[in-house]
Amino acid sequence: MPKLRKLDLLLALVIGGLAALMMIFVGRNLSEENRTFALIMPYANYLLFVFPILCAGGLAIAYFLNKLIGHFIFQLGKFVLVGGFNFLLDAAILNFLIFATGIAVGFGQSGFKSASFIIGITSSYLWNKHWTFNAVKNPSRKPNGEIFQFLLISGIGFFLNIGIDYVFVNLVAPFWGMPPRTWAQFSAIMAAAISLNWNFIGYKFFVFNHKKQTAQIAPIAQEAETNEQNSIVSEISA
Repeated sequence: MPKLRKLDLLLALVIGGLAALMMIFVGRNLSEENRTFALIMPYANYLLFVFPILCAGGLAIAYFLNKLIGHFIFQLGKFVLVGGFNFLLDAAILNFLIFATGIAVGFGQSGFKSASFIIGITSSYLWNKHWTFNAVKNPSRKPNGEIFQFLLISGIGFFLNIGIDYVFVNLVAPFWGMPPRTWAQFSAIMAAAISLNWNFIGYKFFVFNHKKQTAQIAPIAQEAETNEQNSIVSEISA
């Protein structure tokens, strides 16, 4: 059963604070062409205080639900926080590139989405490996095996993300009359939500599979312990 550490709560607060900053940044850019965002932005600075508390509180709730009903809910709570953070990182970079260049459609926008996705997925690997799944070191696995598996799962997620984003931006009429740059951001949200589900399943059961890794490591550890005991017995007998 995983434990809720002070470090977990601290990291949740950090994620919440950084996420709030990115939401404010993206919201200010979108408010230039979207009246709804313009009305909300005067209150956006409250996110710097509220959102970190929501993130830490949400993680604590996930932990207690995990104790009650199990089924890796605490791990899923971490993954949602990390996924949300990396999505906002992706969105903030995409937002910056779109508003800096004025390119919001076509292959140019897809190129920006590709760059922001790559940065987001690198962050995702580091956060998920060392915090969400706390993956143990597996001596039986090749040094680059985990990275290859992560890139495979993420690569499929990448094509899902980029493909769905391209379809929404270029082939689907904007909902509720959204202007192009706002619609490009909304499309990114839809694409990220779909690929997020794929990534969790792939990371949980394929890349950072604790049970599989533990099962592989246990015989190795047992063999090492047996060899050490035999060595001690041999020295005593000698």
